[in-house]
Amino acid sequence: MKKIILILAVFISASNISCAQVLSNKEGKYTEADSLRGSLRQERAFDVQKYHLKLKVEPEKQFISGSNTISFIAEENLSTIQIDLFENMKVDSILQNGETLAYSRKHNAVFIDLDESVKADEKGEIQFYYSGKPIVARNAPWDGGFVWDEDENGDPWIGVAVQGTGASLWYPNKDHQSDEPEEVQLDIAVPNGLMNVSNGQFLGEKDLGNGFTQWSWKTVNPINNYNVMINIANYDHFSDSYGDLDLDYYVLPYNLEKAKEQFKEVKPMMDCFYDKFGEYPFVEDGFKLIETPYLGMEHQSAVAYGNEYKMGYLGNDLSGTGIGLKWDYIIIHESGHEWYGNSITAKDIADMWIHEGFTSYSEAVYVECRWGKEEALEYLKGTRRGLSNDATIIGDYGVNSEGSGDMYFKGANLLNTIRSIYDDDELWWKTLKDYTETYKHQIIDTETTENFFDEATNVNLDPIFDQYLRHSNLPKLEFRKNDGKIQARWVTDVENFMMPVDILIDEKEIRIYPTNDWQNLKQKVALDEIKINELEFYIEATYKK
Repeated sequence: MKKIILILAVFISASNISCAQVLSNKEGKYTEADSLRGSLRQERAFDVQKYHLKLKVEPEKQFISGSNTISFIAEENLSTIQIDLFENMKVDSILQNGETLAYSRKHNAVFIDLDESVKADEKGEIQFYYSGKPIVARNAPWDGGFVWDEDENGDPWIGVAVQGTGASLWYPNKDHQSDEPEEVQLDIAVPNGLMNVSNGQFLGEKDLGNGFTQWSWKTVNPINNYNVMINIANYDHFSDSYGDLDLDYYVLPYNLEKAKEQFKEVKPMMDCFYDKFGEYPFVEDGFKLIETPYLGMEHQSAVAYGNEYKMGYLGNDLSGTGIGLKWDYIIIHESGHEWYGNSITAKDIADMWIHEGFTSYSEAVYVECRWGKEEALEYLKGTRRGLSNDATIIGDYGVNSEGSGDMYFKGANLLNTIRSIYDDDELWWKTLKDYTETYKHQIIDTETTENFFDEATNVNLDPIFDQYLRHSNLPKLEFRKNDGKIQARWVTDVENFMMPVDILIDEKEIRIYPTNDWQNLKQKVALDEIKINELEFYIEATYKK
């Protein structure tokens, strides 16, 4: 959800957002550090199997120390591997089979010379010991880092948010979205009286006898690096269930009653998403909402919640329609990411629209489940007011570059436009659910997504995806009167563009099939009597008299 603040800024004057890297990337000023992070070099030719993080967190010092045991399978013969860890963090030692390994550092990458080379298809394992003061977030979750806060009772309240910035900000890992560990265990020691809540199922707590208690958690499903998380506070816990899915909630004690009321939204949300997207993708790991000192993030099976128990987005409606105030934006949006972003993951962050566009669309899906299609369409139309259409949704590949923040609501409105092109809601919902279940727990790219939706209809969607995703301009539908007849054509960046669209004449919906060439409309109508069905199609329209 990182860039949604750029949209909200248009509405409520949010400020102090760090987008320097995004701007730098759009100017083409990529650095060696960008390439080391974003490219899949030979030293990264391994498939991570498991991370086992064992950390001590010292709030007073804002200091962490410990280790990550990294298990992997080599994809080719390896004598050197790249593990990522921000350069401000200290490497204490790196071991393989009990032997200390030599290493070198370049920017945020650590190049490790293995004592014993790992042959292709064989398993390797290292223990990476480290320590330091991780970067403090200036404005989490949009600016990545640790949040060292206190609750109203003066107890430490600690969170982490690193999407975009990178999980290597606080723990060593292969920091690339193309590779997810199949399993993660977190043994996190915090001062007695505090609790740590992480991803997956709770394994237990252990008094270490030194003023610290270790809280252990484990996931058994693939998980994005930036989703691996710690949340530390003097939490109260309550629980529920949805069928065979565990629902657990961790909140500050003085907000317990508010949370019990606000989190009632989870069950109707699950009703909707199970119906439209399929079963919750991480049943074995459970579903949690955890109160955090920042707005929210889609941390897998441990969703961060900081919406202050308000409806909408901190009490605001991103669509400006009033519809967004009927539900809690953070609960719905961040939980929607469990299906899109956490289960279905983009291989390269250039394709992050697969996460954010689909998840933003899930908001409208929820509205439709609860209040009907018309309100869902009104909501989607309202979200367009924050779009700039001045940069492409897809970023540059291989250099850790995300596309425009338009990926959120432009991506959602693209999906709604495709639904309207289908002109068959039964087919649309079947295709969306089939897509979500087909690529469950998989890492894919834009081309895979395009092909799946294209194959479900007899309309060629390739030029449509191309125009919306790889060009900043919307397709423009031009009308003119020529020789007594009304004509229409598409003006697009993509050649040979064809897209059916519905127009309204005297409130009657009529489907036309424009191309890039002027074509006569069959209907006899005055130019000013033609309207676009703006609820269902996100396009521009001009009328030349």
